[in-house]
Amino acid sequence: MIHRRRFHAMGTEIELFVDTRAPDVAMDEAEREFRRLEQILSRFLPDSELSRLNRARVMQVGPELAELVPLAIEARTRTNGRFDPTVHNAVVSAGYDRTFELLPEQSSRPARVAPAPCSGDVEMNGDVVVIEEGFALDLGGIAKGWAADRACAILASAGPALVDAGGDVVGVGRTWPIGVPVPAQDITLGLRDGALATSGRDRRRWTCNGREAHHVIDPATGAPADGDVLTVTVAARTAAEAEVLATALFLSGEAERAAREADAQAVPAVIVARDGRALLAGGLA
Repeated sequence: MIHRRRFHAMGTEIELFVDTRAPDVAMDEAEREFRRLEQILSRFLPDSELSRLNRARVMQVGPELAELVPLAIEARTRTNGRFDPTVHNAVVSAGYDRTFELLPEQSSRPARVAPAPCSGDVEMNGDVVVIEEGFALDLGGIAKGWAADRACAILASAGPALVDAGGDVVGVGRTWPIGVPVPAQDITLGLRDGALATSGRDRRRWTCNGREAHHVIDPATGAPADGDVLTVTVAARTAAEAEVLATALFLSGEAERAAREADAQAVPAVIVARDGRALLAGGLA
C-alpha cells in the first residue's frame, strides 16, 4: 500500500510516498531531515549556517556544506558558468529578497532589477569555505535536490519510495509515473531509480512597477534570464544533478539550442518554449 505525507519545508511543498505496511518511522525521519537541512542551508534564515557563512565569507563549515559547496563549484565549472552558486546578490537585486510566500505578486516599491555581478571565487580548504568579497552563496535549487535525494534514501529503507520537493522528484524501487506540465498536451515519464528536476520562468515570478522578474538568474548578465525557453525538465541519476542540468539547458536561451545540447549530452529532457511548443530531446520520443 502506498502511503503519502505532505508538508512545507525549504520554501516549497514536499510530498513523500512510500509503498510499505509501516510507513511512519521512515516518513518521520525523512521529514525531520528536510527540516534539519533547511536550518542549515536556507538563505532566508538569518541564523542558518549558510547565512552565517555569507556574512563571514571565511568559515569552517559542517559536513553538509562541506559536501554541497564543492558539488556547486564543480557544477559551475562543468556547465561553463551557467550554473553559478554566487548568484545570491543578483537574485536579491531582482527582488527575491524574502521567502516566496512573503513576496507580493505586485509591488509598487522601486524596482530593484539592476544586474549584480556573479561568478565570484569560492574556494574550499578542507572544511573551510572562502568566498570572494562582494559575493554570497545561494544554493537553493541544488540544495533542495540534494535534500530530496537524502530523504528518498531514508524512505527507501522501508520500501519503494518517491519524494517530490516542489518539482525535484526522486523515485526508487519501482517505476513511478510522473506528469510533466506541457501546454495543450500530456506527457508522462516513467521514473525508476532516478530523478527529475525542472528549471523555468513559469513559477516563482513577480511584477515590480510593471516589470516582470523571475528567479532564474543568467550569470552572464546578473539579471533574470531572457530568451524563448519557458521550462526545462531533465532526468538524471540524482535530483541535485538534474537541478544543475536543467538550469544549464534553460540558460541556453533558445529552445532549439537547448534540445541540441540535450541530444549532444544524452540528457533526457522536455523543453517547453514560451510559445507553448514542446521539444523532446536526449533520447525521449
